[in-house]
Amino acid sequence: MAGLFVRLKLRLIAGNLRGDTMRQVGFVFTLIAAFLVAVGGLLLMSLLRLAPADVAVDAGMVTFTVLTLTWIAGPLMVFGVDDTLDPARLTLFPLTPRQMAVGMFAASATGPWPLATLFFLAGAVVGLSRTATGALIGVVAVILQAALCLVASRAVTTALSRVLRSRRGRDLLAVGVVFVFLLTQLPNLLLNQGLGADPRLMLAELASVVRWGPPAMAAHAIADGGLAGLAEIAVVALVVIGLWWLWIAALRRTAVTSDSSTLVGSVGRSRFDALLPGGALGAVVAKELKYLRREPRGRMGWLAAVGFAVIFTFSLFSDPSGSPGAAVTLAPGCLAALMIGLQSANAFGIDGRALWMNAIVYASPRDVRTDLAGRHLAVCVVAVPLLAVLSIGAALIAGDVLWSLQATAAATGLLLVGLGTGAVTSVILPYTYPDRLNAFTSAAPGQGGAAFAGAFGAMIVTSVLALPFLLPALFGVGWIGLLAVPYGLVVAWAGRRLASVIGYARLPDLLGAVSRPS
Repeated sequence: MAGLFVRLKLRLIAGNLRGDTMRQVGFVFTLIAAFLVAVGGLLLMSLLRLAPADVAVDAGMVTFTVLTLTWIAGPLMVFGVDDTLDPARLTLFPLTPRQMAVGMFAASATGPWPLATLFFLAGAVVGLSRTATGALIGVVAVILQAALCLVASRAVTTALSRVLRSRRGRDLLAVGVVFVFLLTQLPNLLLNQGLGADPRLMLAELASVVRWGPPAMAAHAIADGGLAGLAEIAVVALVVIGLWWLWIAALRRTAVTSDSSTLVGSVGRSRFDALLPGGALGAVVAKELKYLRREPRGRMGWLAAVGFAVIFTFSLFSDPSGSPGAAVTLAPGCLAALMIGLQSANAFGIDGRALWMNAIVYASPRDVRTDLAGRHLAVCVVAVPLLAVLSIGAALIAGDVLWSLQATAAATGLLLVGLGTGAVTSVILPYTYPDRLNAFTSAAPGQGGAAFAGAFGAMIVTSVLALPFLLPALFGVGWIGLLAVPYGLVVAWAGRRLASVIGYARLPDLLGAVSRPS
């Protein structure tokens, strides 16, 4: 069974790479990254031998714990992209839960990252063991630690598979991933606040927190090399066995239980529909607002924009020696506005095949222009209050709430410029949003180049068009920022007008581009 699943995994990898240049390039970069992690991890963990014994043990325990958490969180981020993670793919085959567990474990151990993990852990044997018995225990500890990473990862993924296939589950996953990305800025914030003055003490405190976790016990067993180390290895083995049985139980439950993704939902009328304009414009606004509320792939960018803007705000004002001025308060809101505006670079992609219902009733470029205006209005209804809150928060931290006026105006103007630019790129470089469970997939196979060119081009053009009001504001000419909104309205109007002419002329191509199978 294990050999069969390994062959299937290799065949699946080869099939996904066939005929898709972007995936082939991505796979090459993955191999390079895994090689660097393997070699770099082996060397860095081996260098722990040169450190004092207590520092080496603390570093090993923290590293083993972080590695295990990475293995648990990583597959959740790509759920819906890697078909081997979903046990529902195997439920119709004549396999017992135990056979499924053996096969899925073998499949998860196949690939560049499991091999890189083994090399990484092997360095701990050199860096932490001080005796021959420690080296022997270390070999067993490395195998058990690798098994712990794989089994824990698969058990969590299987237990959450029903939730991850639902819309609410994908929403929670999107929020969780944004939170993980934001945590990458935590070390910078701590250093700015002076909390990293004694790295050795901080490392000891972290090690004391994770000391009695299974990964930390595996690392400590290598350094101990005695009877206590054998006892810790036995505990880790029992944890792996326990997680294995829990995984099998989760597989058995998944095989006989339906998930909420198969249920039909209902869409009711919003209480705010009466406030929307009438006609086609109001209909488009109502549809886009429902997309913002229900579509995880679209909301992912909004969460990232707001989250990074908040972190950026604290990064700017965390240095006590700094003296922030009015120009600095522009940065958080403008960063969020740029990230939100870039999402309009593929405005029609979110509709997918349903775009044909709009295409058959478009009688002139004016209809396309009305559609784009409704999409832009829906974005502004949600984005402008968010940008105002970010700007007011930055101004309050800086010490003058009046600075929020020009910050809000500049951010709103940048958003409008981004919407105008995105309208043009939406009809020139359209692409399909993959109809997958994962909220972080960007384009259908073969369209990765179009997605990259559209996003990068929209970012460059938006930045250049915004320079007339951003540069003077950054150099202290604050009143120029108040002209950003009318300037942005003109750019957005011009972008919609140009996009409507181009889009109406190539509606069949536009529909085909956003309707490709994913």
